[in-house]
Amino acid sequence: MNNEIDRICAAAKEASATLALRSSDEKNRMLAAIAEALIRNQDTILTANAEDVRVCDKPAHMIDRLRLSPERIAAIAEGVRQVAELPDPVGETIEAYTAKSGIRIRKVRVPMGVVGIIYEARPNVTIDTAALCLKSGNAVVLRGSKDAIRSNRALVRVAKDALSAAGFDAEAIQLIEDTTHEGAEYFMKQKKYVDVLVPRGSARLIRSTIEHATIPVIETGIGNCHVYIHAAADLAMAKAILLNAKIQRPSVCNACESVLIDEALTDKVPSILRELTERGVAVHGDAKTCAAFADAIPATDEDYGTEYLGLEISCKIVADVREAAAHIAAYGTRHSECIVTEDRKAADYFLAHVDAAAVYHNASTRFTDGFEFGFGAELGISTQKLHARGPIGLKELTSYKYLVEGDGQTR
Repeated sequence: MNNEIDRICAAAKEASATLALRSSDEKNRMLAAIAEALIRNQDTILTANAEDVRVCDKPAHMIDRLRLSPERIAAIAEGVRQVAELPDPVGETIEAYTAKSGIRIRKVRVPMGVVGIIYEARPNVTIDTAALCLKSGNAVVLRGSKDAIRSNRALVRVAKDALSAAGFDAEAIQLIEDTTHEGAEYFMKQKKYVDVLVPRGSARLIRSTIEHATIPVIETGIGNCHVYIHAAADLAMAKAILLNAKIQRPSVCNACESVLIDEALTDKVPSILRELTERGVAVHGDAKTCAAFADAIPATDEDYGTEYLGLEISCKIVADVREAAAHIAAYGTRHSECIVTEDRKAADYFLAHVDAAAVYHNASTRFTDGFEFGFGAELGISTQKLHARGPIGLKELTSYKYLVEGDGQTR
């Protein structure tokens, strides 16, 4: 199978050279063809996906991520269309100046080349990734999990057929069907052909990629996200934000996993937490929380560092915004953090002192998403501090080069 992975990556590399020179109009036509094909072929896609769901033995939150529906396919297609409508970053002049020697220098955005992505049971990622890569002039090599292999095959087949029918090179999209750990590790070492690698999934997958890859990695992260309800919070707003952040879709990385409540609101703890427990959320609380709310389960230190991805949440009563920020620094994963308050000074302290890819004031952490940020889709949420942080959109999938013009200057 290693020879097949070599072939796939080499084909992507060859296709990337032509793709990098495509005009914005051509790339938009590629995306339009894919979006239309998804809707036209949804029955085929849903049949493949239903078989993946049928044989999947993973927890409920994993099956939720795996499952497609007509509504989800329509949303994926709409995401592709939105990517097509976005400005094309390729060719953008980032800066231009004339050096002392008189040479004229322009710093211009260019595609990365070939983007590899390793991900788990999220078939929507297959098309989201392909759309972003194509629009930014990159070929893509996809390697999903065994749980979604039938869905991924169907989606990639539809996308490649759409490109071919529209007169474009279908080799710009590649799928590795070897879902073994050995195959994944072999792919991680394809530095000859793949320019950047993005792991998207569990902490174990991300850690394995960082440990084994010889390709540069954009690290996406797990989401141990917090909502801090400050003493000066509008409680109706706080409850609405907390409920949305926790239960709107608990299986995703931008869902709230921990709520911090100001000790000035101790008497309000029952009404805040009851909103959660009435909707089936188990609350793991510190001693003060358990004293204030009889339905709370005593929390361990491990609870505060856990990404539950389900109907569980940790809770701690904190003295003030400083303790809240310190707690997040100790247990957070630098993904998405929120303060709910009407106190501008407290909000400014939180926004300045909390280190995360997205820090919110009076808004749900669920907005950390490429679609919601206006990127059309995303390659993942980066929690590192290199050129890509937060939702990875089109600009994060480009590099740059210097174009230098002179009049015969020598040094």
